[in-house]
Amino acid sequence: MKLISWNVNGLRACVNKGFYAYIKETGADIFCVQETKLQEGQISMDNMEEYTQYWNYAEKKGYSGTAIFTRIKPLSVHYGLEENKEPEGRTITLEFETFYLVNVYTPNTKRDLSRLPYRLEWEDRFRHYLQQLDIIKPVIVCGDLNVAHQEIDLKNAKANHGNAGFTPEERERMSQLLAAGFTDTFRYFYPDRTDVYSWWSYMPKVRERNIGWRIDYFLVSDRLRPLLIDAGIDCDIMGSDHCPVILEIQNISA
Repeated sequence: MKLISWNVNGLRACVNKGFYAYIKETGADIFCVQETKLQEGQISMDNMEEYTQYWNYAEKKGYSGTAIFTRIKPLSVHYGLEENKEPEGRTITLEFETFYLVNVYTPNTKRDLSRLPYRLEWEDRFRHYLQQLDIIKPVIVCGDLNVAHQEIDLKNAKANHGNAGFTPEERERMSQLLAAGFTDTFRYFYPDRTDVYSWWSYMPKVRERNIGWRIDYFLVSDRLRPLLIDAGIDCDIMGSDHCPVILEIQNISA
């Protein structure tokens, strides 16, 4: 089973930059996107008839938003965390027979860190939510988690200490999530690999020089580790300031 996650930073723009061709090429069973930046009715995805579509739109226009396209029909769908509502459209949970899939776009702390208190509170609620799901059946989490966990997860770690996405508080919350029974699949396979990133600034020559951050992830419940086949990052795929991340896992949908 192949799963792909991609922060498209505006789905309508990404569709004009090879989105459909990439989906067709990969043949993913489940395709998750973040930062769709649209409202219901603003895009038609009728040419993806082999996928069932689930959308969580932000109330604020042109902001946030998540979606899942799946060949495997879920048992149920849930939007948000505690309540079945998410004003910023940040999470979608699909329940399958033997696992949960959670697609997430984690709040950014902002450059001036003004949203850090909210971010940390949100992280605690998110971790608790995943732990409650994990009690019932194993969980696959994917999306833009907006944090580079380790120094090897960004190009200029020393210069970015304390900056948004690399504050001690955000990194600690990521450590707490992993300690709660979840595995960072890319680091599971490639614990020491450097210079592999999933996001680059739009500033000139930054992506060409590979000055990036790894902030997009696939996490799984620890007990799914024996079923993992590979995890990857499609660094060469354009269309967004992020690139797709990939998880291959033995079929656990039956």
